[in-house]
Amino acid sequence: MGNDLAAFAKKNGVKYFMISYTDLFSGQRAKLVPAQAIADMQKDGAGFAGFATWLDLTPAHPDMLAVPDPDSVIQLPWKPEVAWVAANCIMDDKEVDQAPRNTLKRLIAEAASDGMHVKTGVEAEFFLISPDGKTISDEYDTASKPCYDQQAVMRRYDVIAEICDHMLALGWGAYQNDHEDANGQFEMNWAFDDVLATADKHSFFKFMVKSIAEKHGLRATFMPKPFQGLTGNGCHAHISVWDKAGKTNVFADNSMELGLSAKGRNFLGGIMKHASALAAITNPTVNSYKRINAPRTISGATWAPNTVTWTGNNRTHMVRVPGPGRFELRLPDGAANPYLLQAVIIAAGLDGIRSKADPGKRYDIDMYQLGHTVKGAPKLPLNLLDALREFDKDKSLKAALGEEFSSAYLKLKHQEWNSYASHFTQWERDHTLDI
Repeated sequence: MGNDLAAFAKKNGVKYFMISYTDLFSGQRAKLVPAQAIADMQKDGAGFAGFATWLDLTPAHPDMLAVPDPDSVIQLPWKPEVAWVAANCIMDDKEVDQAPRNTLKRLIAEAASDGMHVKTGVEAEFFLISPDGKTISDEYDTASKPCYDQQAVMRRYDVIAEICDHMLALGWGAYQNDHEDANGQFEMNWAFDDVLATADKHSFFKFMVKSIAEKHGLRATFMPKPFQGLTGNGCHAHISVWDKAGKTNVFADNSMELGLSAKGRNFLGGIMKHASALAAITNPTVNSYKRINAPRTISGATWAPNTVTWTGNNRTHMVRVPGPGRFELRLPDGAANPYLLQAVIIAAGLDGIRSKADPGKRYDIDMYQLGHTVKGAPKLPLNLLDALREFDKDKSLKAALGEEFSSAYLKLKHQEWNSYASHFTQWERDHTLDI
């Protein structure tokens, strides 16, 4: 990409840059900066009032400066006169420790100091819905088992193909697109990458999907469970660790069970050990727990876990090992913060390696049919409050993510829960009006 954004603008005909950062609640915040001013912004950053976004700051805090990372710059394929660039948040010449991208970068550096190079891929599912958000956008998408529906995906060809064309033009290695298990739901896949690159792409992907949907008069949502009775939006993460040079997969060992090395098993052990706490990050909203604790959907399965178990190539568990040298964490959902998702994976995995954590017994049963036979495996939190309490109790995970981040996240998320709990609902009228 090069390190000079002004030169990038001149070479590529860019008129404006979106200097963007992601707050604790996954809100994408940006300033639109003309190319003529980008050199100063690259040096000093664009100024924001941090309190005006979801960060634990006050109106009295000084300006928070979003300093663009030129290695992340992406020219908008649908509006090439604009380029998006992820930024790192600075205040008083110091990194804002609670900022999600800064949190991830610290964990990447910590892994690197242990000689580990983390690579991940994500499967970001979304619905295409009506602009008012009340219904799916395709009135003919009514099958009880709509997954991979050929006609349904072609009825949304113009949207899906445009997004995929853009990913191909950006060199992301896009390789498949499909209609997912819920009516109106889609998934688009691109190649795994270094963990920071994956987080930046994930962030941009959400922005791009929403933008292209709006261009076509639709709306896209990554909400975990936007429709009762339909499968929710997951964001499965595929995880591998490589040597310092990024050339050799240190999770791969064909002599070991499922081709997962001792180091890979320990990393997985850390995920299992911290699962109930990391749910507060991977499943960060009230609505998230409508997905992972849902009753059977119209299609016959939720495709989401509710128990801390792992397996081989079996989609009914929280973690599956689909092939040698990697595993898939099926817990995260569409609300997961692109940066915090990756940060908490690294934090839990590093702890697992350092403590030589054992992932425990492997189960190969159908958890949806036989999960009741599993004794001793923890259940995932039933709601956001339970998840926050588990996170607050997990001292080592909080320390790994950073005390400032953990304190800010817990404070704001408890405020969110309290707002939800005090909200008067129609359910209360329906069930308790005559008590």
